[in-house]
Amino acid sequence: MSEIVLQVDQLVKRFGGLTATDHAQLSVEKGRIHALIGPNGAGKTTLIHQISGALQPDSGAVHFCGEDITHMPMHQRALRGLVRSYQITSIFQKLSVLDNLALSVQARSGSSMRFWRRARAEGDRYAQAAVVADRVGLGTQLNVLAGALSHGQQRQLELGLALAVRPKLLLLDEPMAGMGPDESENMVALLQGLRGDTTILLVEHDMDAVFRLADTISTLVFGKVIASGTAQQIKDNPDVRRAYLGDEAILPAAAH
Repeated sequence: MSEIVLQVDQLVKRFGGLTATDHAQLSVEKGRIHALIGPNGAGKTTLIHQISGALQPDSGAVHFCGEDITHMPMHQRALRGLVRSYQITSIFQKLSVLDNLALSVQARSGSSMRFWRRARAEGDRYAQAAVVADRVGLGTQLNVLAGALSHGQQRQLELGLALAVRPKLLLLDEPMAGMGPDESENMVALLQGLRGDTTILLVEHDMDAVFRLADTISTLVFGKVIASGTAQQIKDNPDVRRAYLGDEAILPAAAH
């Protein structure tokens, strides 16, 4: 039986008269890539905010690794291994790739962030940082300033910053946003390489990437999860197709 890392139960979030999440249900299995899709305004970002701790639900519960974290602040969730990338992660533009990753390794260890020179001398952290750099395809860019990286490489670095803290669950919010075809293809390959080692909950509008990456896909419409299943099951689901009627982002992909 698969281990459930994240269990979302009946989450409700209202903003005045608008119900952004409407008794949303979601289960994410360990070692899997689970994609969350839906049209604009479906409530995806609001749901991710509640999972990460940026927003508190009006009702419902979030369990992470068997623990109720519904009212736990974001930083405590991160310390337990629930890490959100891209939306809350920022790189240090004037530091090198290696220094950026070493800071993330240092944050994981819980040691003081004040004594940079002392931390700089601790070679084991830099060795760990270099391993992460290789994993995200930046092994040849260690001494390059983060601000000098291309957009796609900065996204790779942001992924590395998240991986450096060894997450039990990684929340990725539109990792392919703003990328060209080659950069998107590179990111897909990187994420495929994480399968089995890192549990991922992915929000992404690039449906081709979603269908290639996801072990499980959940579709959110008007704050409700209307279907969960494999890529083929989602493509064939009439409720999903009706919900996306006229949405060019999914209909071509679902036609084959």
